[in-house]
Amino acid sequence: MAELTMEELLLQSKIKVLTDGDVIKGRIMSVGKNEVYVDVDGIGIGVVRGRELYDDETILSSLKVDDEVFASVVEMENKEGNIELSFRKAGLERVWQTLREKMESREIIKTKILEANKGGLMVRINSVVGFLPVSQLAPAHYPRVEDGDKNKILSVLRGFVNQDFDVRIITAEQNGEKLIVSERAVIEGEILQKISKLAIGDIVDGEITGVVDFGAFMKFGEGLEGLVHISELAWQRIENPKDIVKVGDKVKAQVIAIDNDRISLSLKRLQKDPWEDAVKKYKIGQMVTGKVLKLAPFGAFVELDPEIHGLAHLGELSAEKIADASAVLKEGEEKEFRIISIEPADHRLGLSLKPPKAETKALTYADGGVGAPTESAGEEKKEESKAEETKQEEPQVETVSETK
Repeated sequence: MAELTMEELLLQSKIKVLTDGDVIKGRIMSVGKNEVYVDVDGIGIGVVRGRELYDDETILSSLKVDDEVFASVVEMENKEGNIELSFRKAGLERVWQTLREKMESREIIKTKILEANKGGLMVRINSVVGFLPVSQLAPAHYPRVEDGDKNKILSVLRGFVNQDFDVRIITAEQNGEKLIVSERAVIEGEILQKISKLAIGDIVDGEITGVVDFGAFMKFGEGLEGLVHISELAWQRIENPKDIVKVGDKVKAQVIAIDNDRISLSLKRLQKDPWEDAVKKYKIGQMVTGKVLKLAPFGAFVELDPEIHGLAHLGELSAEKIADASAVLKEGEEKEFRIISIEPADHRLGLSLKPPKAETKALTYADGGVGAPTESAGEEKKEESKAEETKQEEPQVETVSETK
């Protein structure tokens, strides 16, 4: 009768067949310099050799006979008929299993910041190096840096090295060795409870805590924080939020959107819209003196008064075809323009330097206004919209709320 293999014996005895990668428990039979023999729960004899013993010499030297150990199956049967095992792989598996358990239980873990890079902070949990992205920092540690300067952000982040942070694990993937933690997740439950008491339209008192190129952060209530986007700071076109607010300003704002823990606020909606009176103050065909604020590839932005700005499209700057607004205008100069369109609802006012055509007749709008927008006015609306979208676009930065 042919000799049966270990796998065949296991099948005959109805014991579960081990497969590569399985983690099993056993008892140490002997400890040698380069190998350890393990009794695998009555299934057979396992051996751990060489680099599969332990990366840590301290742990290896502490092993002794009759110790219970966990090992990972590398090969079911070697040429001596023993099971090839690995302490190293089993230890790594148990480490990641522990990390997954911590993630699932939402355990709060205190960890030291090891180092910083432009994307976030490095930490170590259970001997595994993890990453704390900038977007997952609590508001108290979020780097509010003007113009999003990456070097300035890195400088702020480096200030956290060697500090202890409370975090929660949000991703633990052993295959990709991906461990990601979050500081804001520690406070999100309490924050969401506070946010649940807010409603769209609420008016809140607070303080500006940070001014960046896309708007301003405002702290209010009991540790809550929201973002006032640059487009919600004031009714007029804004080049720099610092022209409107500064850190420490006490302001009132209206809640205009709530998306999980992101709160959007508005300052301008608590002020009267100056464009409501624009049709009373300005008329189509009226000659006005305006200050050239900014030249753009499609024309020039012009200030008629501190609250009303208009656009002179490139095609309306000269009777002759020009390729650049700088051919006829300079930023900062005052010039007399003719109003060719007014759209208060869209906060748009079209201007022209060209003399009116003699044959152009005024048309009457259904709402009683006079003067129909020209073709170039329609074009300028599209161009201005495109410019505003480019200027006002908000970077993908998570805005969170803070608990003290």
